[in-house]
Amino acid sequence: MIEIARIKTTDVEKYNYMENLLVESFPREEYRELDELRKYTDNYSNFHNNIIINERISIGLITFWNFGNFSYIEHFAIDPQQRNGGYGKKVLSHLCTQLNCPIVLEVEQPITEIAKRRINFYEKIKFTIWDREYYQPAYRIEDSSIPMYLMEYGNLDGEIDPIEVRKIIHHQVYGIK
Repeated sequence: MIEIARIKTTDVEKYNYMENLLVESFPREEYRELDELRKYTDNYSNFHNNIIINERISIGLITFWNFGNFSYIEHFAIDPQQRNGGYGKKVLSHLCTQLNCPIVLEVEQPITEIAKRRINFYEKIKFTIWDREYYQPAYRIEDSSIPMYLMEYGNLDGEIDPIEVRKIIHHQVYGIK
C-alpha cells in the first residue's frame, strides 16, 4: 500500500533519502539550494516535503504546496530502482484523492523524447496542459528561467484564474514579488 509521509529535517534517515533522490533526479537548476529546502521543510506549513513508502520501503519523493484553492506539486520522483513498477501512477492517484482539490505541476516542453513521455504519463492520469506560455523562474541568481508548461488535474479554471495561479506559484514557491 502506498503511503505519502510528510517529513521534517529531524527525520534524519528519511530526509537524507529524500535529499539524495532529489539531487539524483533533477538538474541543479530545477531545485532550490538544499539549505533553503530544509528551511521550507521545517518552517512553511503549506509546504509538504514527503517521501513515498510502499511496504515500509522508501520508493520516492513528492513535494507540494497547499494554497487552499489548489495544490502545486513542486517535485516528484520515484527511486530509479523502483521505476517502471506502476508506482508513479499509484502515487499520483493516491495524492489526487488525498488532496481533493485541483492540482498544478510544471513539465518540460515536449522537445525531448523523455519530456514527451512524461507529459503522456500525466495525461493518462487526467492532467491536462494549459495552453499558455509559462517559464519556471530560476531558483538561483546565476540560473535562467526555464520554458515549461503547466498541467492541471481537476477543474481549476472554474475556481481561480490561471494568471492568478501563476502569480501565486511565482510568489510563494519562487519568491518573486
